Amino acid sequence: MVKKWSLVLVLSFSLVFAHAQNDSTGFFVPAKTLNKKRLNGLLIGGASLYAVSMAGLYVAWYKDYPLTGFHFFNDNDEWMQMDKMGHLTTSYYVGKYGIDLFRWSGLERKKAIWLGGSMGTIFMTTIEIFDGFSAEYGASWGDLLVNTGGSMLAIGQELAWDEQRIILRYGFMNSPGWQYRKDLLGSNVPERLIKDYNSYTAWLSFNIHSFLPETSRFPRWLNVAFGYGANGMLGGTYNPTEHNGVALPQYERYRQYYFSLDIQLSKIRTKSKVLKTIFSALDVVKFPFPALEYNRVHGFGVYPFNKH
Repeated sequence: MVKKWSLVLVLSFSLVFAHAQNDSTGFFVPAKTLNKKRLNGLLIGGASLYAVSMAGLYVAWYKDYPLTGFHFFNDNDEWMQMDKMGHLTTSYYVGKYGIDLFRWSGLERKKAIWLGGSMGTIFMTTIEIFDGFSAEYGASWGDLLVNTGGSMLAIGQELAWDEQRIILRYGFMNSPGWQYRKDLLGSNVPERLIKDYNSYTAWLSFNIHSFLPETSRFPRWLNVAFGYGANGMLGGTYNPTEHNGVALPQYERYRQYYFSLDIQLSKIRTKSKVLKTIFSALDVVKFPFPALEYNRVHGFGVYPFNKH
């Protein structure tokens, strides 16, 4: 099942969560001690959002397929694991923003970290339960593992450093072949953002200054990033030779590995609360920057925006 639609959820709510974290006036000032009204509002609002999103998900993806007994399906070899990267990143960001919100409510530090950081796993595990009861799909042990990994990346860094020094980021760049499988990879840019794993790059971005002494003059906003992507995929596990009676071009499926610099806008010091909000929200997306790529088909190459 193509589940990268869930990445859109992160992008949609990132501005809201970032605003709650960064606006230092009025309602959005993080509470120094437990604020029960905020906590209750957060719990009620979160539960309502969860219920609505799950109901909408069921209508959009599952209602047209029969239900079966709960079962598992091994999809670990599909899409060269790019779908797993989507799960990892989504779980990480839902957890990261969950931590920010529970800290805003004034909940005790460790409770905020564990409860908020687990939100990604909770949200994504519900999807696996839906999959497990659907005749069309099946729950995936691989998905459950990476969902937990995304949450633990957010939780572990908060426990160790009280900040996120290593962040997961999305990258998107046009790749050839999607027009031959619009039913599977999307027929326009918004759909392809959700479905086209050929155009998606997963990045692990390290903020160097965070690991140096506070007095270091190394730019606070300059990161180094390592990326993983894949290309040439017209199907989950193999490329079909035809679709709807029309012959398809034969692309070679291959993995891509990247190294690049990155700009973490949220590390830029500014007194503007609006800019802080925007910068924090944009942490989700890899800053466009030239990248060194290696893959077994083309070898090494330098590309202006990661994909080619």
